[in-house]
Amino acid sequence: MPKLSHRASLLPASPIRKLASIADAAKSRGIKVHHLNIGQPDIETPPQFFEAIRNAGISVLAYSPSAGFESLRRSIARYYSRLGYAIGASDVIVTVGASEALNFIFSALLNPGEEIIVPEPYYANYNSFSISFDGVAVPIKTPLYDDFAFPENAPLGERVTTRPPANLFFHPGNPTGILYPRESLEKLREICLRHNLFLIADEVYREFTYGTQPHHSILELEGMDQHAIVVDSISKRFSACGSRIGCVVSKNDELMQAVLKMAQARLSPPTFGQIGAEAVYDLPQSYYEGVVREYAARRDVLVSALREIEGVVCPDINGAFYAMVRLPIDNSEEFCHWLLAEFQYNGETVMLAPGPGFYATPSLGYDEVRIAYVLNQADLRSAMNCLAAGIKQYNSIKSNRVLA
Repeated sequence: MPKLSHRASLLPASPIRKLASIADAAKSRGIKVHHLNIGQPDIETPPQFFEAIRNAGISVLAYSPSAGFESLRRSIARYYSRLGYAIGASDVIVTVGASEALNFIFSALLNPGEEIIVPEPYYANYNSFSISFDGVAVPIKTPLYDDFAFPENAPLGERVTTRPPANLFFHPGNPTGILYPRESLEKLREICLRHNLFLIADEVYREFTYGTQPHHSILELEGMDQHAIVVDSISKRFSACGSRIGCVVSKNDELMQAVLKMAQARLSPPTFGQIGAEAVYDLPQSYYEGVVREYAARRDVLVSALREIEGVVCPDINGAFYAMVRLPIDNSEEFCHWLLAEFQYNGETVMLAPGPGFYATPSLGYDEVRIAYVLNQADLRSAMNCLAAGIKQYNSIKSNRVLA
């Protein structure tokens, strides 16, 4: 039988999607599944997105430019200018979502065996992307008990060898909800300049911050023009995940030329997604304020409910719309599967993402899950009721098995 590549065998299944068939089977049995496993918001996509597509007047659906429509790249540059960052259209390349942006960046930076240093836990696909290019994701542990804060004495200097070309982090954090303070970014800046590294920031949740601490982009760090690479997307910001429109933003011309060659090889980003994206990038500040208020309220519902469940540890959440939570269970992989395959509470159950998939360290995450609070507040409360009942029943079953 023909053999697949070594990297194909190394690629992990997504902790976010691998239980999808089990969830579908639960639905076929008439059980309502609350999807807290995936960052798919239920907030309506702005109507301007669809209006722009309806009014496009296209008679031939042709290829777009490989870097994306210039009008969209100008819209994205204006958006960054409103944030106070001196970005031009030539500093932007449109991609098929943030995932393709990361793939392009990893391909441009990684030689076989080279490393990406990333705070752990991290977005599960970072590991898949690095493996795809024969690279290695090197974790820096950020503990739950410290709200996943960047370690004050993070041993990054010790981790820098001749092999790592970049530091990578999600800001605000997925799966943790961490919002890094300016001091942490300055620490990363100093390390990158000292060791001549790139600094990659996945900033797709930039607007989603709660409380008094502001978001600081790596684009504002002094002396980092040739080191800073930002990954962005309209998927979460405008609840337009299916549009598949993201971008790479950087002032490093050599990197952007490399990314452009990869963009040319895949031909072009989707035309209709770009047309809709251009319209929503011009939405007023009031749009963002309304969405953030809703997510802040959902966060409060989730955190309050979780902290009422005995044995659950929920850290503080300052950004994005995720919580990495410790549950009083022994195996989150087994528990998440059981919730869908064997459990229901008043005809409902909840789908979560098992914790181990967000860690590179094999021993970590087995009592943790990632929760995406992307559902309305009523459904979130119902989901938390399911979770509370599920934990109690699961542990009772496990206890009875031990006694038997």
